[in-house]
Amino acid sequence: MDQGLRNYMVVTGGYWAFTITDGAIRMLVVLYFHLLGYSPFEVAMLFLFYEFFVIVTNLVGGWLGARIGLNLTMHIGMGLQVLALSALTVPDPWLSVPYVMLAQALSGIAKDLNKMSPKASVKTMVSDGGESKLFKWVAVLTGSKNALKGGGYFIGAALLELIGFRGALAILAVMLLLVLIVTAFLLPSGLGKMKSKPKFSQVFSRIAAINWLSAARFFLFGSRDVWFVVGLPVFLYEVLGWTFTQVGGFLALWIIGYGIVQASVPKLVRRTHHGRGPGGSTARLWAFLLALFPAAIAIGLQSGWPADQVLVIGLILFGIVFAINSAVHSYLILAYSDHEKVAMNVGFYYMANAGGRLIGTILSGLIYQLYGLAGCLWWSAGFVLLAAVLSFGLPEVKKKAAA
Repeated sequence: MDQGLRNYMVVTGGYWAFTITDGAIRMLVVLYFHLLGYSPFEVAMLFLFYEFFVIVTNLVGGWLGARIGLNLTMHIGMGLQVLALSALTVPDPWLSVPYVMLAQALSGIAKDLNKMSPKASVKTMVSDGGESKLFKWVAVLTGSKNALKGGGYFIGAALLELIGFRGALAILAVMLLLVLIVTAFLLPSGLGKMKSKPKFSQVFSRIAAINWLSAARFFLFGSRDVWFVVGLPVFLYEVLGWTFTQVGGFLALWIIGYGIVQASVPKLVRRTHHGRGPGGSTARLWAFLLALFPAAIAIGLQSGWPADQVLVIGLILFGIVFAINSAVHSYLILAYSDHEKVAMNVGFYYMANAGGRLIGTILSGLIYQLYGLAGCLWWSAGFVLLAAVLSFGLPEVKKKAAA
């Protein structure tokens, strides 16, 4: 088997395992702490440090990966996630807001060390000029990750109902520790490591296309999390009366479907690009289309249509178009980067991604508490429109840029 393909499979397997725990811990925290009597805004604040340290991690993580190797940063992330899962197994009286926020901070650092490492390493595994292969591998890695994250949502909710909060956390921690040990033996050292030691000042991108893309990414992911993180699961549980397993299962199916679509994006768009990857015009088109869906769902809810039908149909359509937007962005960040600086560019880009998630998460709890789910959806539509406008700064991809 080709060495690049073998490394890709090992990296993807480790990424999958981590992603299951990431989805599960998020669902466990949202549902368990809502059950303990926390308000939607208080639940959202539990993720404040998680999202803040994701921003910090992406700023530092790309620079760190370029200095010590992407495989090592990935395994550091796995180890920190094991610690975060274990830290939440303490008795309820210990689970104060500051304590949970600190545990979530560990999980946030872990998440984006692990997320940045596999995605940046894909660029190092694809030979020069492999523009079509790069788009395909990135889409498969990102799409499969999201499908597994959906599985994590369901696993977290189901384990909470079957064996309780602490038992679920213990099982997830043991599973991830085993994966860490296996992948540490299988991956070569120094993957993605730069030949020269980059300075920390180099983490800030000087490439205009990457800056525009990062700004668009900020609002794209803010548009999802502003209603998906807290508002939607609390609405399903509190207003529609769904059980934990039903909430987790529904969100899991949505994320799995979203991941499948994301992995299939190269096939969906390749005819329109004649074998090349997408460019700035593709990102603009799909962003403007996406803005229609949260607005339509909000109108449906405010018009008194059956909420369960509006949300199910609306979420399916939103998920399809959002997945295409995300896959195009994930390709463009690598296409605009060269091999030598890919880790730092990806780190900078995901710092913007994390910033959008942070704002979206905080607003999700606050706006839901003040204006309900429809209010969250209108904010979502506004964020998508901002992402679409910022995408006018994105150029088309030249062959030498992808190489």
